[in-house]
Amino acid sequence: MPKLVVSLDGVVIKEVQLTKDKTTLGRRPYNDIVIDNLAVSGEHAVLQMVGQDVYIEDQNSTNGTYINGRAVKKQLLQYNDTIEIGKYKIKYLVEDSSDYEKTMILKPGQMPPGMASRPTAPMPGNFPASGFGGLTGGTVPQASIRVLSGAAAGREVVLTKVVTTVGKPGVQVASITKRPGGYVFAHVEGTARPTVNSMPVHAEPIHLKDGDVIELAGTQMQFVQP
Repeated sequence: MPKLVVSLDGVVIKEVQLTKDKTTLGRRPYNDIVIDNLAVSGEHAVLQMVGQDVYIEDQNSTNGTYINGRAVKKQLLQYNDTIEIGKYKIKYLVEDSSDYEKTMILKPGQMPPGMASRPTAPMPGNFPASGFGGLTGGTVPQASIRVLSGAAAGREVVLTKVVTTVGKPGVQVASITKRPGGYVFAHVEGTARPTVNSMPVHAEPIHLKDGDVIELAGTQMQFVQP
């Protein structure tokens, strides 16, 4: 169960379990998480649960929403992220966190551990892939993404993690999440929407099928699942 630990000047002032699909945060009393401080906007941010994933989205607040010191509009939260709103720090935690792995940055020509036996490569640019070990369920066959365009065309990225984020940070980012019933694709960051089979991806994640064509940050990819 994910939770937020809110602190001010190093002193914890509240802990909030995230149990709803949508949790609002702001200064106004009708918010689910109320922080009564002028640095916090009336409706500052929204946290949305999509399966086991939690996204935070800034609501055009006056002072902005920061994660680990970086201003964000919308972002997938990872274990131990620190959300900063004004002088408040909000730690994102999940039970059974010992199984979580650190973010891995894939660069052109570099293969993740355990993939040396297969000629794989990410798309051009840096593509973070965050893994959440121990949370998978079912017997979903391991899938991969085949790059169809650009310098890495013809190569594949094996989806070894439960959650893989792909794209260009600050431009367009999406996530591919392994579920007991298969893989789902969701838009994370960027004003332009990625597409699956030429259809824009909106708020709801899309279940991927073998052969689906994804277009993201100017690169075409194909989802491959045995």
